[in-house]
Amino acid sequence: MERLKRTLNTRLGFMASLVFLLWLKTIITYFTEFNLGATDVFQYLTMFINPIGFAITVFSLCLFINRPKISYSLMLVIYVVISILIYANVLYYREFSNFIPVSTMLGVASVSKGLGNNTVSMISPHDFIYLLDFILLIVIFATKYIRIDTRPFRKLNAMASFMFGLMFFSLNLMISEANRPQLLGRTFDQTYLVKYLGLPAFTIYDGLQTVHSDQVKSTAIGTDIDPALKYVQNHYAKPDPEYYGIAKKKNIIIIHLESFQQALINLRVNGQEVTPFLNGLYNSNETLSFDNFYHQVGQGKTSDAETMLETGLFGTASGTFFNNQASSNTLEGAPAILQQTYGYSSAVFHGNVSSFYHRDSVYKNLGYNYFFDKSYFNSNGENSIGMGLKDKLLFAESSKYLEQMQQPFYTKFITLTNHWDFGLDDIDNDGFKTAETPDKHVNGYFLTAHYLDASLKEFFEYLKTSGLYDNSMVILYGDHYGISNDRNRNLAPILGYNQDNWNDFDNAQMQRVPFMIHMKGLNGGIRHEYGGEIDVLPTLLHLEGINSSKYIQVGTDLLSKEHSQLVPFRNGDFVTPKYTVLKNQQDVYANKTGELIDLKANPNLADKVAKWDKQVKEKFKISDNVQKMNLLRFYTPLGFTPVDPAKYSYQHQIEQMIKIRDSLGNKSTSMYSKNGNTSTTNFYNTDAPELRDNRNPIDNINSAVKAK
Repeated sequence: MERLKRTLNTRLGFMASLVFLLWLKTIITYFTEFNLGATDVFQYLTMFINPIGFAITVFSLCLFINRPKISYSLMLVIYVVISILIYANVLYYREFSNFIPVSTMLGVASVSKGLGNNTVSMISPHDFIYLLDFILLIVIFATKYIRIDTRPFRKLNAMASFMFGLMFFSLNLMISEANRPQLLGRTFDQTYLVKYLGLPAFTIYDGLQTVHSDQVKSTAIGTDIDPALKYVQNHYAKPDPEYYGIAKKKNIIIIHLESFQQALINLRVNGQEVTPFLNGLYNSNETLSFDNFYHQVGQGKTSDAETMLETGLFGTASGTFFNNQASSNTLEGAPAILQQTYGYSSAVFHGNVSSFYHRDSVYKNLGYNYFFDKSYFNSNGENSIGMGLKDKLLFAESSKYLEQMQQPFYTKFITLTNHWDFGLDDIDNDGFKTAETPDKHVNGYFLTAHYLDASLKEFFEYLKTSGLYDNSMVILYGDHYGISNDRNRNLAPILGYNQDNWNDFDNAQMQRVPFMIHMKGLNGGIRHEYGGEIDVLPTLLHLEGINSSKYIQVGTDLLSKEHSQLVPFRNGDFVTPKYTVLKNQQDVYANKTGELIDLKANPNLADKVAKWDKQVKEKFKISDNVQKMNLLRFYTPLGFTPVDPAKYSYQHQIEQMIKIRDSLGNKSTSMYSKNGNTSTTNFYNTDAPELRDNRNPIDNINSAVKAK
């Protein structure tokens, strides 16, 4: 004890004690307050060490100060500030299941608004533990157990301490990047940054991102929107009269097929159809199916697909629009457009945490009324795999919420089981035997795709038996590739190709994803027009009878005779009906034969390629300027009211739905009300082993109220 006392009475020893107390407080919050979702030894390791390097680094700066009292005082001030940051996030997390973004901290009013009006009610009796360290520090100074060390502290020792902190933090970052590549580049989720780098590091990083974004936006003026308005005017594709308004006021159900590629459609493995239900849907006369439809995502992957689907604009060239701009930008999203035009209600169903890709903030900005994340489902244990809740359970358990939606509704289901790394037990499938390639991930891809297909079959059967099917339009699309280019050679033989001849052209063709529009009575068929995810929103709006020309969207209606069939990829490559152009125009292939064309011997084609490239760059420039500079704040379409995200809350959503239903009484249009105030969930039949002997999770919304 005497040796400990002597150590604590040195400046370095006092700093070490603050580092230890801060580490202990942080670890307590990690495991008692936050749900960081650590799944392996490396993630637990980073959680245990990430408070240390940062704390040593910032406290070491105080060691360079010669005057002891100021040095000690600054260390205590830093300690208090970080402690306040931790506890503020504890309170915020209890309300929003997320961490406080810097944009919320920038003003007292914003913080108060962010935390809500019930801050006091969020304080828990056990929160006294967050004061114990302060009491301890006060006692040891008051009893003079610790005295200020007045001896000079060598600058060399201060530098050594500072460098040790930096090295420790660098080690932490290296382990984090090894476990989660592109952690800072893509920043999928605030939770990931906290889990890997710690709460203070996340706050600083978020602050830098906010400052950079604000600087870019601050340079914008109202006339900067003019090129975008002119572009839309010049490139608008008039709707096909046959389809314009054919789905007016129909329920819209968007099904996001995770990592699902067009190559899976009509594919057989060992003589078995990989996706028998989707094959039938794809070939149905009541489905508009597109066989030359491409994903156009960048680093944002799934969130980029959502960005295009909801806004008609691309994700950003680097990073993710959802993470970097979408929460604070003015958006003209599909949910808001449909709500303001026809009175649609809207919801998203997703079996992952709400904070992933900042969805809990972005969806409010898009105008979604509800967001049912994993906390609204039984996602424990065997019910989840990989990124979250299994698809059969997502669809089945969503029925109790879907039947409460006021019609017409716009809903989006984001599936997860077919996400990398495609690990699924055979017990979850109906005897389907997958391929036996040298790549276990390719083999697993067919298993998870088959499972997703079975999930969709069960969901469609529910739509039909519940009565929702007759008044709904279902749109299904693949968000991005599932098998990456470096694994495509292992896939080639199954697709009927020679893997030895596989090249960049083949990789480009593998970027096709399904796009299907299904509706009872629809004049469908397989369409061969070229298009991509950027074209979905104008197509959807025209099907609804909404003229898209007044909205800033850079895609065009896939069903229009004026639709542009130039399909750009986010990396600058592009595809036309006849040619695939890669590597900054260096490689041009003929789509029909896959032959590499020599542009020097074909100057006319070279001129066309240069013209197309200019058009691609213009399209991206228009979209990127709108997104990065938040230009939609300068333009409000006639009849549209900008969304106020403060009006949306994803807390107590079940109670919100019941309150609306009860207040409407006989005017309620929910399926529950139309069914004589009786649940339709008994119509949902699933062979999911997790639900086979337990119907409680999907009984009805009343059981959900009790669970929440």
